[in-house]
Amino acid sequence: MWYITVLFCAVSMLVKLHHGASSSDQFVDLSNKNLSFVPRDLPHTVEYLDLSCNHIRQLHGGDFRDTTQLKFLNMSWNILETIDPEAFMNTLLLQKLDLSHNKLTNLEDQKYLQHTGNLLVLHLDQNQFINMTLGEEFRGLKNLERLTIEAKQIRRDDFMHISELKLVEMFLYVGQEFDYEDKSLQDVQSEKLEISFLKTQQIHHDLVSDALSFFHRVELTNVTQGFQILNDILSATKQIYTTSLYLSNFVIKWKDFTNYVNAVLQTSTLHVTFSDVALTDLPQSDTPVINVSNVRTMSGRRAEVRSVFFSQDAVYNFLINIPVLKLEIVETSIIHMTCPKSPSPIQHLNFSYCALSDSIFYRVVDEKIIECKNLRNVKTLNLVDNNLKNFQIISKRIQYMISLEKLDVSQNSLVYDGFEECLWSPNITTMILSSNSLTENVFNCMPKHIKIIDLENNQVSVVPSTVIKFQNLVSINLNSNRLRDLPVCKGFPMLNTLLLKSNSLHAPSVQKLESCPLLNILDISHNPFTCICSLRQFRNLGMKSERNGTKVNILNWPSGYYCLYPEKLRNTTLRDASIPEISCNTGLLAATILCPAIFTIIAIVVACHHFDVPWYMGMILQWTRAKHRARRQNIPIEDLVGVEFHAFASFSQHNAEWVHDSMLPNLSELRICHHEKHFMPGRTIIDNIMNCVQKSRRSVFVLSAHFVKSEWCHYELYFATHQRQARGPDSVVLVLLEPLPEYLIPSKYHQLKSMMRRHTYLEWPQEKAKQRLFWANLRAALQSNIPSAPATELEE
Repeated sequence: MWYITVLFCAVSMLVKLHHGASSSDQFVDLSNKNLSFVPRDLPHTVEYLDLSCNHIRQLHGGDFRDTTQLKFLNMSWNILETIDPEAFMNTLLLQKLDLSHNKLTNLEDQKYLQHTGNLLVLHLDQNQFINMTLGEEFRGLKNLERLTIEAKQIRRDDFMHISELKLVEMFLYVGQEFDYEDKSLQDVQSEKLEISFLKTQQIHHDLVSDALSFFHRVELTNVTQGFQILNDILSATKQIYTTSLYLSNFVIKWKDFTNYVNAVLQTSTLHVTFSDVALTDLPQSDTPVINVSNVRTMSGRRAEVRSVFFSQDAVYNFLINIPVLKLEIVETSIIHMTCPKSPSPIQHLNFSYCALSDSIFYRVVDEKIIECKNLRNVKTLNLVDNNLKNFQIISKRIQYMISLEKLDVSQNSLVYDGFEECLWSPNITTMILSSNSLTENVFNCMPKHIKIIDLENNQVSVVPSTVIKFQNLVSINLNSNRLRDLPVCKGFPMLNTLLLKSNSLHAPSVQKLESCPLLNILDISHNPFTCICSLRQFRNLGMKSERNGTKVNILNWPSGYYCLYPEKLRNTTLRDASIPEISCNTGLLAATILCPAIFTIIAIVVACHHFDVPWYMGMILQWTRAKHRARRQNIPIEDLVGVEFHAFASFSQHNAEWVHDSMLPNLSELRICHHEKHFMPGRTIIDNIMNCVQKSRRSVFVLSAHFVKSEWCHYELYFATHQRQARGPDSVVLVLLEPLPEYLIPSKYHQLKSMMRRHTYLEWPQEKAKQRLFWANLRAALQSNIPSAPATELEE
């Protein structure tokens, strides 16, 4: 057992490091200190004291005289042989006492318990008790909830002194050469009994039989042998007192497992659970399962198989045909699930945290897929965290679950392209679709009678105004998506709750809320608000909500609403941000300025806006600076030995079409290096990136949301920024292909954030009239004198 001691003590050391060396006087960790007695200088205010993993042999009467506030004492993994009856006389508040893994020998002589009347938890297992006879001092533990004990033999009347205690749970560790007398557990009143066997030990018939006769909940752990004994007990006793039966941490053959399931299904128990199970000798053909049962719930968790060759369908067929109301198989690597062979009574199905793909709940007949029609009673279906991909296919798989009301397929990889029609069962009212890859197309794949939709953490950028009407929709969760404004409630007139936390809303349009007559709960917190005039109406709405002056309750106000822009108001709550009315009211502003000046300014502004003068002036200024910089920072030709290209183009593969169709044709007079043409086969990608950066006078980066998600683009930017030290700050040119707010740029791109803040970058204009000047600016930024290209390059 030495290795268990080492493991436990190591864990204690980790706990100690977690709390820190300078923990408060209420928490004192003295584990692993090589102590042989209890220290005399313990703080008077200590509440938690850990003395585990030491060499303390005896507890004396005055060891805890001054620790009157002590509530938790861990004395496990010592060598305790005796405890003075007065040891805990002054610790009247003690609630948890752990004396496990010591050398105590007599359960009838634990006089120290006379002073521990407030104990809630007592651990006495892994000592050297021969008999289980509990002394009279146990009678005084009126508040005890959990008791852990171990002995080699149990006799009647061993527990008579705790017969009046009402325990929540009793843990019974069965020792070597265990001997049990029939009916010995009848004096124990506990809601749950957990029996832990040694891994080489058979199930004890009388012990388990009594457990099933006296306790509502029974758990058997570490079982590896004797399952036939358990099956015999269950088969012989159809009416058992136990309503919840658990098996955990066991290894079992498939035949024994199916016999156990069939046996327990014929008993009066209501809930059956197995966890941390290893199945061996799995079948090649179907195993029969009974058709009718009183069991309501069959739950399995963390099951694994230890067979190589077996029929997966035979395993799945047995599980799906178990006649219970609720079937759960979770945290198990099942990749498929079949359809019951006959109408199933199952009402609740849970296959969460498995490995299921889209190929679920169907059978193949003559090479044709037959959708499942035998799960018509299922009301809730949980498929959380699997490998589901196609949302439309999932609708087909469950279209005949006509009783289905709630579907949870969160934490998958679901997508929907909007091309194929979805075929849902008619009664679905709740769909949990969070943490997938769904876009706004998903609204075209929703059942018409839906009431609650959870689309948190997806890729929805807009709620289409042409969306089909959901007359019953009352709640929609769009937290952590890409929405830029409030949706219009035209498609869901009954909407009551709208959650839009952590999107991209800068200035929500309050007018759109007028289309939501029944809206009661709104959450737009943690968005990048721009505290300018356009936000003033929403700010006023939030302040009215705080005073209960509006029917809409704005959640997380005001702490979750703060300004991102302008810089002087950054991190200021919207409530505290000052947006003066005069700066937003054109009438008041006009009254303070002379009319001719107003007309002149308006004329200039209108003209500039109409002809987009600021943009052209900015682009011309960038072009002039680029030409001036090229003359001023002209690098001698001898310093450019080995440079073959004007620029190396770095871009995400998602933007390759723009690069090939627009950028390269407009820079045809320059020599542009890019990975699709100039990366050398056979060399690593890193070597190719370094080679191209070194052979290019400059590096041009096509920035987009896809760029900052690419690992290879990160490497290219990394090497290019290092090259700037040799080639100058103008050796990196940034082209912003689409808006890229700083908060969307991952922290690892800190160099990119710095360059975007300090250096001018080129923005791609959508208007064609502006694109000629854009290309002129880019050519000016990239133009330079470089050595002649190699012959192979010129030939190309």
